[in-house]
Amino acid sequence: METTQIVALTLVVVAVVIYRQMRPRPVARPVVLIIAAVMILAGLGGGGLVDAGHASLSIAVLVAELLLAAGLGVLRAMTTRVWRDQHGVAWAQGGVPTLIAWVGSIAVRVAMMALTSFLGLASSQSSVLLFVGVTLGVQFLVVARRANALPTSPASGIQTAR
Repeated sequence: METTQIVALTLVVVAVVIYRQMRPRPVARPVVLIIAAVMILAGLGGGGLVDAGHASLSIAVLVAELLLAAGLGVLRAMTTRVWRDQHGVAWAQGGVPTLIAWVGSIAVRVAMMALTSFLGLASSQSSVLLFVGVTLGVQFLVVARRANALPTSPASGIQTAR
């Protein structure tokens, strides 16, 4: 698959994920975690993550990308509303702050691609998949952890966390 096709497919996946995050959804459905795992595995399996001609610099940029991906996942997770319904089921829903954080995440990824090009490093479609997979996975895990921290007693009424 060509780089443009990978980027286009990744954008479609991200658009679907963002759409789903704006709607109330049960936290116990780890569909996003499965998507994230597939993207991470595809990114790792696709190769080309390290530019052999500039290995040290390439590894430093990759590590920075992964740290940014994880941090942005945490940020978006913290903007997600998490609550339990009257039956004790944990739910999550993103709002405007989550959408803004997504726009910021995309901007950071584009900036990292520009930096890679500026530094003369070979670009890799695998790094796009890896970045998106990591940021989605971290976001899901943090939202799930926040949901698990909510009281489970239905008698206590609806519990929410911002």
